[in-house]
Amino acid sequence: MANKGKILVVDDDRLVLATLTHGLVQAGYDVIDADNGDDAILLAREHRPQLALLDIRMEGKSGFDVAAYLRDYLKIPFMFLSAFSDEETIRQVQALGAVAYLVKPLDIRQIVPAVEAAFAHRQHVTAQAPAAAPAVEQGAPAGLLDDIVPIAVGIAMHRFSLDRKQALEKLQRAAEQERVSLEEQCRRMVQALETLVAPGRL
Repeated sequence: MANKGKILVVDDDRLVLATLTHGLVQAGYDVIDADNGDDAILLAREHRPQLALLDIRMEGKSGFDVAAYLRDYLKIPFMFLSAFSDEETIRQVQALGAVAYLVKPLDIRQIVPAVEAAFAHRQHVTAQAPAAAPAVEQGAPAGLLDDIVPIAVGIAMHRFSLDRKQALEKLQRAAEQERVSLEEQCRRMVQALETLVAPGRL
């Protein structure tokens, strides 16, 4: 079956994750999966999927946190899959600009049409947009490091229970101590975490 596109699927329920991944692969999509928000962001940076399916309530970074990063830094559209449909959740979904919101429990036959519609929406939105920047590589020019700082700040916020300002200050102090630029310090931090979550490391 022809590859219809690349999708990132994120859910902390391993059974749900496996079910979604299998169903979407059977439907012709290339699927990357993660069971937490930190790994989801790293995988999104590396693989640049065309769409993300996000669970909302997860330990660590929530689906909302991941969605905000995908929207602001990678320009990747996303849809939410959640067991919750309360007013506040719906308000946040709308504020973030999700292309779809599906309430669990879900049948894969419900999800595939929504995914196809989201891909159609993405093609329309990105027709006039520049291509996403390639993933950062070792020794990449400074111009490719623009998204390293916010992802490192996000990781520091989660790992050390800091707010955004405190996390940025912590990274700046570390950079000064190491006598490197903030971008380089952030690149080292992200690269270290990417190594830990690489296939075969866990």
